[in-house]
Amino acid sequence: MSRIGKKPIEIPDGVKIRRDGSLITVEGPKGTLSREIPEGVEVILEENAILVNTGSGDRRERSLHGLVRTLIANMVTGVSKGFEKSLEIVGVGYRGEVKGDTLVLLIGYSDPVKYKILEGITVKVDKQVNVVVSGIDKELIGRVASEIRDLKKPEPYKGKGIRYKGEYVRKKVGKSAGT
Repeated sequence: MSRIGKKPIEIPDGVKIRRDGSLITVEGPKGTLSREIPEGVEVILEENAILVNTGSGDRRERSLHGLVRTLIANMVTGVSKGFEKSLEIVGVGYRGEVKGDTLVLLIGYSDPVKYKILEGITVKVDKQVNVVVSGIDKELIGRVASEIRDLKKPEPYKGKGIRYKGEYVRKKVGKSAGT
């Protein structure tokens, strides 16, 4: 049995959980999330906690046990507190700004790069170089942050590009002139 899957999920005040067959819906002050639960994994709703168990315990169900528990815990945390991921834009003249529902980045190309912000995601830019992606769905925030980073990955010689806050970019030594 999964060590993570055994732990109960505490339900904070203001969060309501409904179950309709295999669909679990979590409502909170920040919004609503829902997810299909795979067959073989049972979710038990109690007054102030959620327990996740496996049915027969075959290999597939055991592998989904901890995953389902973590996904439900992320839904509960998302609708109560929310999630955010920070990115940094590094490079001379590199900057970004939000115009309506589009993130406009000047990152070394001849034209500005435009990224359409998905519904349910909020993007803020501080001091033109710090980008904060926030929302209630952890999976969607991670995907959006990854797509923004992929627009200009940090290069290994000068470290210019878009990186996660706190990410270490290992720099290579450039070519040296022969003697």
